[in-house]
Amino acid sequence: MSAPTPTLPADLGSPSPVLSYGPVVLPVPGRPVDLHLRVSAPETGTDLPVILISHGHGGSNHLSSLHGYAPLADLWAAAGFVVVQPTHLSSRTLTHLVADAPGAPLFWRSRAEDMSHILDRLDEIENAVPKLAGRVDRDSIAVAGHSMGGHTAALLLGARTIDADTGEEVNLAEPRIKAGVLLAAPGRGGDILNGPMASVVSFLDTIDFSTMTTPALVVVGDKDDSQYFTDMGPDWHADSYALAPAPKTLLTLFGAEHLLGGVSGYDAAETTDENPERVAALAHLAAAYLRTQFHPGDGAWHTATTALASGPAAVGRLEAK
Repeated sequence: MSAPTPTLPADLGSPSPVLSYGPVVLPVPGRPVDLHLRVSAPETGTDLPVILISHGHGGSNHLSSLHGYAPLADLWAAAGFVVVQPTHLSSRTLTHLVADAPGAPLFWRSRAEDMSHILDRLDEIENAVPKLAGRVDRDSIAVAGHSMGGHTAALLLGARTIDADTGEEVNLAEPRIKAGVLLAAPGRGGDILNGPMASVVSFLDTIDFSTMTTPALVVVGDKDDSQYFTDMGPDWHADSYALAPAPKTLLTLFGAEHLLGGVSGYDAAETTDENPERVAALAHLAAAYLRTQFHPGDGAWHTATTALASGPAAVGRLEAK
């Protein structure tokens, strides 16, 4: 017998028509190529909060770019958020242009810097996107990141690391970001990184989550066993919850593997656990979490967790500290 299908909470707000515009092109001094963005927003409304999405590295040709993560971006924009999706230098769409650039191939530092460049130039972005100017709430900004993007989000939320080339501590915390959502993010390094691909992510060896003080929702799949990197099992992806200070919330999705049901794209071939209902539930929970973080009196989080993370149709379990 299949598990009951979760019922999405109706009172998160009726979906709004969405406008999506891109690319918005930002020349950035010193960056090998211009920074390209896609911006999606509801057609109407003011004081709209912002979610910056950091894409994963992935094996696809285009999903790891501004063209990916539509299952999340579409719902979040329809729920009343301005969603900004940059193409990081690690994207396969840029490999032929940046293969020899400093930081290749994963560009862990540049990815976080991309988000600060976006926040520095929100005025320019607002004016470039039709019908968006004057509608953005600059005090309600969040970051969401999947996989490698989860590492990017962790750095922006306050996690620190050591630059192996200089030996200096790197602090990329972005105070303008008030909350985060980490999706299947990598965990700690050191002896934990003992898989055949561990050397590719050696920059994780010095990651320190103890300084990640910004509120965050950490989302993991209970079947996300990243054996290429570690034999720790799915718990590795919960390190940004377990090793970071409060306030943090952990959502463990039942039956979810690394793509959490298909967050990187609709009908994506790289998804090993395709489950559109799970992705929709995750997107609703994340939107409700951020809405309540920005407006503590809002009951969206309570409503969503009651509907989606309790009872026989629960998509996952929650912990908080």
